[in-house]
Amino acid sequence: MTHKLFKSLLLGSAFSMSALAVQAEDFKWASTTDPQTMDPHAVNSAPVLSFLNNVYEGLVRRGKDMSIEPSLATSWEPLDGENGWRFTLREGVKFQDGADFTAEDVMFSYTRASDEAADVRSWFAPVTEVRVVDDFTIDFVTSAPNPLFPSSIANFMILDKDWAMANDAALPARDAENHATLNVNGTGPFVVASRDPGVKTVLTPHAGWWDTAEHNVTEATFTPIGNAATGLAALLSGEIDFIQPIPLQDVEQVESRDGFQVLEGEETRVIMFGFGHEHDTLLYSSDVTDANPFADPRVRLAAAHAIDLASIDRVLFRGKIEGASQLVPAGISGYSEANATRPGYDPDKAKALLAEAGYPDGFSFGLKCPNDRYINDEALCRAAASMFAAVGLDAELSTGPVRDYWPQLREDDFDMYLLGWSPGTFDMEHPIRFLMHSQDDEKKLGSWNFGNYSNARVDELLPLIQQEIDPAVRQSYVDEVVAITQDEVAYIPLYTQPLIWAAKDNVDLTQRADNFFMLRWVTVN
Repeated sequence: MTHKLFKSLLLGSAFSMSALAVQAEDFKWASTTDPQTMDPHAVNSAPVLSFLNNVYEGLVRRGKDMSIEPSLATSWEPLDGENGWRFTLREGVKFQDGADFTAEDVMFSYTRASDEAADVRSWFAPVTEVRVVDDFTIDFVTSAPNPLFPSSIANFMILDKDWAMANDAALPARDAENHATLNVNGTGPFVVASRDPGVKTVLTPHAGWWDTAEHNVTEATFTPIGNAATGLAALLSGEIDFIQPIPLQDVEQVESRDGFQVLEGEETRVIMFGFGHEHDTLLYSSDVTDANPFADPRVRLAAAHAIDLASIDRVLFRGKIEGASQLVPAGISGYSEANATRPGYDPDKAKALLAEAGYPDGFSFGLKCPNDRYINDEALCRAAASMFAAVGLDAELSTGPVRDYWPQLREDDFDMYLLGWSPGTFDMEHPIRFLMHSQDDEKKLGSWNFGNYSNARVDELLPLIQQEIDPAVRQSYVDEVVAITQDEVAYIPLYTQPLIWAAKDNVDLTQRADNFFMLRWVTVN
């Protein structure tokens, strides 16, 4: 495990001081992206899941050090005589409207979250059957041994069956609206008191929460602020107490001001470029209209060699990023040490590869990027476009807010695109399942593999990786997948995203390595 990542995983202890708490009137925080829905099964993205983990809960949850711990389930154990897991549920839990929590709510939430309408259905690809044993016992049967399953559902949040059915929200609405899009009824530590999408969301403590509160927040107000300068000004003027992230170039300014602190770490998120592998032609080219050059791995490798990551680190990230060779950072379970080398910056080699592939003069194409999702995302794409142009790859850059970006990717409206991925299980199996396996709606696989990269051997290896108990054998399978996807340049991994948060120095909070912000660990002194 790298020193920086190890440090990030332990930041919960570092930033959670045990000073005597005082009563807080309110807490105000901001981020660049507003969660696009209040439905925990509609959109599988970090801004949504991070926010809703303050309101909804799952069978298990992650602690400050990212370890799995009990939540609505008090314990879990492998099933006797068949593959799968039995979860023993917590008794006496109330939803925020006062309704009792039982196994029927878990069954309903599973059915809802595994439906074709749900964006999180890939979480349940290994599940063949779910059985309610009694009010507080439920079995998840899997197609094969699956030791990762409990950790893979850490963000599977439970809805009240009766509430959802009574409000015509039996299924999630990913690209539309229903009652659960704007309203919530979880079992978690906070209640959504009011919501004005894109403007302000106010939360208050759930008085009937089953757990012991570690926070002293009486009211929390979240405001999305897309402009970095505006967000920083709001913090330094005292309008807000905390913001995530801040621009790297502003770190020194915050640190130099009395009364403020900067929290730095390394997220488990790898930033990468993806391609439209299955596209027959380019969508945004003025000179190649009858083919898709990116279908040739030599062209994809040329694009990788065109990127000067050292310059990007120096100019945009102030030396705070670490290059990535694969879709998880070093230190994550399954990381392939055997394939730790990434393509180096080599514009001459890039030009030679393009000529070899039949494009000696290069070609034009469309590059899609968000401008409010990742740190310096638009600036990164502008820098990359300039580097691509230097070798003959003329990128027509299009950027926009993430609320418009995800629909574009799902509609295959790109030639190349930017993506960041953090493994929900903290294991390499996660990006293999979501990003590398061929799209297969029936098996709930490849749901974020927008360009539909497909390799039969990778598809064959995924279930072996999910089932294998012997660590050495399992790693050999993972190494093979990484080698294949590197040889074929399925993606261009760029770097591991840094964590840069800023807050008033009277605020104690926990910076988790998945970039989730948990209000239940906030103390205002």
